[in-house]
Amino acid sequence: MTPEEGKLYGGRYKLISRIAIGGMGEVWKAEDEVILRDVAIKILKQEYMSDPSFIERFRIEAKHAAMVNHEGIANVYDYGEDAGSAYLVMEYVPGDSLARILERDKILPESTVMDIVAQTARALYEAHEAGLVHRDVKPGNLLITPEGRVKITDFGIARVADQVGLTATGQVMGTVQYLSPEQATGKPATPSTDIYSLGIVAYEALAGKRPFTGDSQMMIAMAQINDLPPALPEELDQRVRSLVMSCLSKKADKRPENALVLAQRAEALLPTAPRSSAATELLQTIKPVSDKTTEIATQLDTAPAPTQPVVWPWVAVIVVLGLTAISVVVAIIIGSMQPVPVPTPSQSASISNSSGSTSSPTGSATVTVLLSDINGYQVADVLTKLVALGLQVDATPGTIVGQDDPKAMTVYDASPLGTMPAGSHIKVFYYVTENGNPSDSPTPSPTQ
Repeated sequence: MTPEEGKLYGGRYKLISRIAIGGMGEVWKAEDEVILRDVAIKILKQEYMSDPSFIERFRIEAKHAAMVNHEGIANVYDYGEDAGSAYLVMEYVPGDSLARILERDKILPESTVMDIVAQTARALYEAHEAGLVHRDVKPGNLLITPEGRVKITDFGIARVADQVGLTATGQVMGTVQYLSPEQATGKPATPSTDIYSLGIVAYEALAGKRPFTGDSQMMIAMAQINDLPPALPEELDQRVRSLVMSCLSKKADKRPENALVLAQRAEALLPTAPRSSAATELLQTIKPVSDKTTEIATQLDTAPAPTQPVVWPWVAVIVVLGLTAISVVVAIIIGSMQPVPVPTPSQSASISNSSGSTSSPTGSATVTVLLSDINGYQVADVLTKLVALGLQVDATPGTIVGQDDPKAMTVYDASPLGTMPAGSHIKVFYYVTENGNPSDSPTPSPTQ
């Protein structure tokens, strides 16, 4: 079906307004009518529904994005196919894309650009450590929240390291203006590929233009392979220029060693003021483009602060220390008053790691749960499955249905979803009948 305002996908996601149109599909803001929260839903274009390879690529996007649990990467909640359409349900990120910000402002301050680079690089590092290369880092895939946080989205053409991709060998994937030389020549993408693309993003934000242009996609790709980028404006900090240019090295081994190193170098170039001021500066660059595509309504008071006496910093330090001490005392008192919940066998189970978990970079096991993995299944089966994956499960009766309703005792939601450490608590919500009683409640499998 054609995406339109008010249409329902998967029996629960009601389209509110279209956010953007991309190469593979449309992105809409929608409401999850089951748990009443806003989500972003990406709907595959109808012309691709007859192509199994595109549908498979769309399916695997959900798996790719769910592999990494990081505040800088938009969460994936669900995947489904309904009425001839395939869709991906993601975290709704209020704010605007960096592409729209650059379209309006052209050039951003150095501190703002370094903050964006640092945040993006840290999130990419987590993906790289999980074996995932984005391969399409560009301003349109970097969302900026009202708090100045960066969220990476659209892992649609990402590649998992050491796995066979969905595209033919040598096929170029990515957006040509941000394409690395190795991608342009059909070589495999590596974490350094994302560093190059992020360097192009930083260059554009600092110079107000992309380093490589041309009359055709092929000319731009050839420039990425052969041409040196023009020098950045002389008025920029030499250290900033050097860092960006190092990202744009034609040879991958000449770029920053990894995304974490890039993030640390960018952070070192931020002002010495608290990091929140850099985020505030970023907020000042964001203005709503339209009511349908952004929810940013932050208005900053730009009036100059009154002159303070020299003793002000010392007064501030004393006040902060005093408030901190009071906070600690209050926290101790409150903590001593709160009872410690004791789980019962019918509510949760302490689980050991299993083969269903994956290892994180720090060595701890992680578990990935998508809504499509559990939605519609019998709650007892879901509890057994989640326990086997190494999670502590709390089965929570939810929506009431009739005695003869086939949905009775089936799961319709869980929280949290996505990737989480093994041993985490997860709530599973299921339909119950009107005359349900405690004896009807499922019991998780015993501790393993």
